[in-house]
Amino acid sequence: MDSVEFRYRPRFGLVLTVVVAVLCVVGLVLTLTTDGFNTALRTLPWLLLISGAAWAVFWRPEVKVDDGGVRLVNVLRTVDLPWPSIVRVDTKWALALVTRYGKFTAWAAPTSSRVSGREISTRDLDAMPESTFEAGKSIRPGDSPHAPSGAVAMVIRRHWEALQRAGYLDQPQLEFARPPVRWHLRTFAVGGALVLWGLLAAVFG
Repeated sequence: MDSVEFRYRPRFGLVLTVVVAVLCVVGLVLTLTTDGFNTALRTLPWLLLISGAAWAVFWRPEVKVDDGGVRLVNVLRTVDLPWPSIVRVDTKWALALVTRYGKFTAWAAPTSSRVSGREISTRDLDAMPESTFEAGKSIRPGDSPHAPSGAVAMVIRRHWEALQRAGYLDQPQLEFARPPVRWHLRTFAVGGALVLWGLLAAVFG
């Protein structure tokens, strides 16, 4: 059985992050030239906070798939879900993995509102893994390979089904009672520090 190595991060997230950062720089320059250094200094932490929030929300989130399982990097935390824990892949509102630990949604792979079932071709249907289809061979618009949720779900389902056919998931055993979770403490710390800086600058600036 072939190994898998896949990483998804939406391109529009990078574009939005860059646009927000550029607007913040422009705002800082305009404030500096029109209102002076002190006002710009009081504005700086809030602009940095906005830029950082854009990075955390739009660019940092990703989905990584490898032989060990699926890693969901979301805004506030990263969750590692091993293959034996996965029960079902859902795409109703966004890519979501239903596991023996519970249900976990991928921030990086939403269901696109621009994609409809009519845009799914016969070639698309033929390429989809069997677990994509619901009763009556129907699929959701979120399963379309043209939607972020569907594109990532297809990669996960293919490897998941391959593991099932090979017998690796016949008697699934979980190494952990809970999935490994890593909270993004640095994001919390930097955000809190910027808020504190902004409040202090407003009071004593």
